[in-house]
Amino acid sequence: MAGVSYYAAAAAGTGRPSVVQFGAAPNRSRWVSRTRLRRRNAGGRFGLDSNSELQVDVKPSSGSMVEIELVATNTGSNLALHWGALQPGRSEWVVPPAGIRLPEGTIRTPDDAALRTPFKNSGSNSTLKIEIDNQGLESIEFVIVDEAQNKWFKNNGQNFQVHMRPPAGHHHQGQQHSATAGSIGRKNRDVMQLLSKNASTNDQVNKAAEATPSKCTVLDLFIKSLQEKHGSQVLCKKVFKLGEKEILALMSQVQGSTKVHLATDHVEPLILHWALAQKPGEWKAPPPGIVPAGSTLLEIACESPFSDAELNGLHYQVLEIELDDDSYKGMPFVLRSNQTWIKNSTSDFYLDFSRRTAKSSEGTSDDSKGTAKALLERIADLEEDAQRSLMHRFNIAADLVDQAKDAGQLGLAGLLVWMKFMATRQLIWNKNYNVKPREISQAQDRFTDNLQSLYKMYPQHREMLRMIMYTVGRGGQGDVGQRIRDEILVIQRNNNCMGGMMEEWHQKLHNNTSPDDVVICQALMDYMNSDLDIKVYWDTLNKNGITKERLLSYDHPIHSEPNLKSEQKEGLLHDLTNYMRSLKAVHSGADLESAIGTCTGYTSESQGFMVGVEVNPVKGLPSGFPELLKFVLDHIEDKSVESLVEGLLEARAALRPLLLSSTERLKDLIFLDIALDSTVRTAIERSFENLNNASSEKIMYFISLVVENLALSTDDNENLLCCLKGWNHALEMSKHSDDQWALYAKAFLDRTRLALATKGEEYHDILQPSAEYLGSLLGIEQWTVNIFTEEIIRSGSAASLSLLLNRLDPVLRNVANLGSWQIISPVDVAGYVVVVDQLLTVQHKSYDKPTILVVEGVKGEEEIPDGVVAVLTPDMPDVLSHVSVRARNSKVLFATCFDPKILSELEQNEGKVLSLKPASVDISYREIPESELLVSSSIDTVDGQKAPSLSLAKKQFLGKYAISAEEFSDEMVGAKSRNIAYLNGKVPSWVSVPTSVALPFGTFETVLSDKINKEVSQKVKILTEKLDQGELGALSEIRNVLLNLTAPTYLVSELKEKMQSSGMPWPGDEGEQRWEQAWTAIKKVLASKWNERAYLSTRKVKLDHSNLSMAVLVQQIVSADYAFVIHTTNPSSGERSEIYAEVVKGLGETLVGAYPGRAMSFVCSKNNLESPKVLGYPSKPIGLFIQKSIIFRSDSNGEDLEGYAGAGLYDSVPMDKEEQVVLDYTTDPLVTDCSFRTSTLSSIARAGYDIEQLYGGSPQDIEGVVKDGKIYIVQTRPQM
Repeated sequence: MAGVSYYAAAAAGTGRPSVVQFGAAPNRSRWVSRTRLRRRNAGGRFGLDSNSELQVDVKPSSGSMVEIELVATNTGSNLALHWGALQPGRSEWVVPPAGIRLPEGTIRTPDDAALRTPFKNSGSNSTLKIEIDNQGLESIEFVIVDEAQNKWFKNNGQNFQVHMRPPAGHHHQGQQHSATAGSIGRKNRDVMQLLSKNASTNDQVNKAAEATPSKCTVLDLFIKSLQEKHGSQVLCKKVFKLGEKEILALMSQVQGSTKVHLATDHVEPLILHWALAQKPGEWKAPPPGIVPAGSTLLEIACESPFSDAELNGLHYQVLEIELDDDSYKGMPFVLRSNQTWIKNSTSDFYLDFSRRTAKSSEGTSDDSKGTAKALLERIADLEEDAQRSLMHRFNIAADLVDQAKDAGQLGLAGLLVWMKFMATRQLIWNKNYNVKPREISQAQDRFTDNLQSLYKMYPQHREMLRMIMYTVGRGGQGDVGQRIRDEILVIQRNNNCMGGMMEEWHQKLHNNTSPDDVVICQALMDYMNSDLDIKVYWDTLNKNGITKERLLSYDHPIHSEPNLKSEQKEGLLHDLTNYMRSLKAVHSGADLESAIGTCTGYTSESQGFMVGVEVNPVKGLPSGFPELLKFVLDHIEDKSVESLVEGLLEARAALRPLLLSSTERLKDLIFLDIALDSTVRTAIERSFENLNNASSEKIMYFISLVVENLALSTDDNENLLCCLKGWNHALEMSKHSDDQWALYAKAFLDRTRLALATKGEEYHDILQPSAEYLGSLLGIEQWTVNIFTEEIIRSGSAASLSLLLNRLDPVLRNVANLGSWQIISPVDVAGYVVVVDQLLTVQHKSYDKPTILVVEGVKGEEEIPDGVVAVLTPDMPDVLSHVSVRARNSKVLFATCFDPKILSELEQNEGKVLSLKPASVDISYREIPESELLVSSSIDTVDGQKAPSLSLAKKQFLGKYAISAEEFSDEMVGAKSRNIAYLNGKVPSWVSVPTSVALPFGTFETVLSDKINKEVSQKVKILTEKLDQGELGALSEIRNVLLNLTAPTYLVSELKEKMQSSGMPWPGDEGEQRWEQAWTAIKKVLASKWNERAYLSTRKVKLDHSNLSMAVLVQQIVSADYAFVIHTTNPSSGERSEIYAEVVKGLGETLVGAYPGRAMSFVCSKNNLESPKVLGYPSKPIGLFIQKSIIFRSDSNGEDLEGYAGAGLYDSVPMDKEEQVVLDYTTDPLVTDCSFRTSTLSSIARAGYDIEQLYGGSPQDIEGVVKDGKIYIVQTRPQM
């Protein structure tokens, strides 16, 4: 039997093969393969380097003999195979025993651990053949050595492994294949080759939509004119097509008068032949008193001429009719141009007076905010016409593609929403119109051709365009639509089923085929496969949304049930199976078999049924790609889906380069990719039951597969690819029994969840407003609208991934001893349970009784509301975030719950009184009677005593606009600046403190009172008075006004002198623009006195906001590798002998600001600073980086008051914008290099300990950075 060589490609997350120096070869024990079955390849193709590949063929020979042939292309002349064999159930390789015909030149290595066999040279290739006749061997395992260059080639850091025979008990369901067909090799590619960075942010999307207004037609201008000049309210309107032109009919009301207006851009003169109707179908001549001038009254109608008009240089025709009462239900009409009658296709035009516009077009409502409003209203106008048939709908959609494009991503979102409403049967597919299947196919082709053009031209919209195409059938080439009509006749004749249900279905297919026909065909096949059980027929229909009522609702209804005979079964099953291909080619964009057939060409078997049909393969498919797709189809029904999913992903990865180019027949390849994507999802869902008792490694591997699939469907996928690399690294750690694997995997589980949540929010922001607005215009049921975005997410891989993460999470927490909770602020409390969505929305609320908040979302910068005694959340703010510090300072229980079941139980106790008692990694709770709730739990008292009052002493300007560190004093600057000056010269030599200068207290007030800022000062005074009256909106206005401050020349000169004399660069030396950047940053710091959080926080503790003074600390930015925050007393446990710290990659803003994800966290005993213990690995997806720059830090007199955590309330602003970088922790030595990690964390802990000693052992809250291994301290303050 000839060997089968499948297209081979790398497993998800694999990079290029390792190239190891010859002298650094690992010993045999480290070569033990721990790879999964995905690398147990029965042949395949592997990348060796950028120019070379290894081809492996496994061929059964005679008897039990197996022949393995290896061909290395474009290689040197000194390759050798360093190899051994694996026995069933054994993990370590062995030197092959008897039964192996060792190739010529084979030797044993000196340690007798492996065999070394030279390749034979054949031109630019090297070949080797091995014959094995030993059923006790399951696989061979090897690496390749280039002895001339001292290199080892491995399979992504792992040994190559070629599987010769199925493992014991291993088999595939369905069709049997040779052993070589049991798995697919993954090409050895770098994960980052799959990178796509085309997506725009939501802000960019909205700005683009606003900046690119849709082109106004003369009819748009006419409506606008009615509303602006006459104040008309549009009651209902309808746009009809007149070939390439249009006619607008609308009813308006102004000052109690109701009018019908008709306007058209038709060029030839028109006569309106019209009537009024008080019931459907009626033509009734209008009363003489309302007919326009020049009209002719007929027996049951009236004829009125249009008048010429012009708007903005555009010609149109118009006619106005004033109605005399409101009893009319509508207006039927037709048009006459010379002697030609113009109708609405074959019907009369009709303006339905009862179909009132759901939302007024004049924009008085915010319901259309965040949408391409004009496009959605246009869709609503055309929906009645679209309901006539799918041909009409797809042609209208094709016409709207340009308008959607002009509106940017929101326009495409509107198109997607409309198509999704259609696909889910929320809109009528066919009404009183017969249409040929080929006409539907042609309309689909036209629509998807337009989408294909956008896909080529606008890479940033590819994800959205894929989603639209997913809802639309492909249409197919040539006469594919006509085949639906022709082949059903052949089926009926061949199988003698000309009457009954089959004939009724035939009539429907002839005149208005739809996606329902795919379901009906499947129901018939299931019915026959069940020995003609009619219940099975109805089950299939009902499960797919087709009821008896729906069958009867078709223009050509299906009344009858199938009543077939057993002798018809075989022939009908054969013919319907082939017929399904034609149906799916038109109606199902995500059907894998038809998508593959379209791209690779139909086989001779299908041609035998579809006589005369010829579908040519797409040109330029990758080598071996058809064989790969055949493998996928052969294994599509496998119960064990691992190999299938690998094959599907390999096909998607191989297809990707073609999807990024302007390939011929790109549309067919997009639909193939959509089908492969959809099949991955269904395969993964099918595997859930088999994963019930799976190992953590198996679940992690499946997670990596789904993450890869999601990344291949996402425009901006860098974060997902970094997650994928993390999962692959976690797998390797687990296989090598690394004791940190579970903690590491937990970080990537959290990051992956965060990526899913971010994607869900993005979809919601872009799609949900369009779903709600268009849904209101079209009368879509509210429940459908409410879950629109949720259903979009559910239809992709994200839902499957979420389920897998939920399954793995408790396993990881158990292995890593994380428990179900992280206690951030441990306090015993009791209170009433209240469930809220976001802490941000209630942060300034005051609860009148002790309250336990169960909160879905906590960002990290919020305030704790008055009256709250506990905050419990599934979110994961940093332990040292602002809200965490606030909670500890206010003696509020604050904890993250990792178990959704526990959180759900707490939510179900809403309104009840609970007592909560935290332990190290758990919280116990019980319901208690209200009588047990003590009055002393009020936040205004502690142990029966009132909380101490706080006060601020207003600082005065002492005559200097800028001072050096030597001049820092209580009267000049805040504690932040003073502490930095104190540390300078006292910290150990291996710790550095940045050079600092400051703008002292009073500088801001003096600049504001300068005559050059008189106008700004007056505006601030007015806004401050508004603020004093409770108008909080004045806060943002004050901040904006302060950005107009002008810097006095003496401030500029003094600051320049102090910075230069301190050795700091002066921004102005790089040009006036650089000084303006610096001055803008300073103004933002000064203006942050009026940010909402700070203002409300000071008001909450009754501090006089007018007494708050702001100094500005000026420091040169250290271009950090890492940033950290240290608490020299563990804040979670209160343990004084233990340092707690958090570390992020890049600048510290991602740690102290509200950036999602967790920092790396560790503790370190003060008695053993050389042994830090990692508590959690980082999950923050974003790092901030900056090169040479200056930072301006807030330093107010209100930030370090005893008993008040004011730190972090005000802003620190760098002169230059930070660069946001998606972080890849698999290349970060702090994460991957144990020695580097221990050294770095130990240095951070030692710096914290030494600084605490400088303050007499008083606990410190310290911020700093690491650059090239050196520690820099940028601030310290007492730990709250």
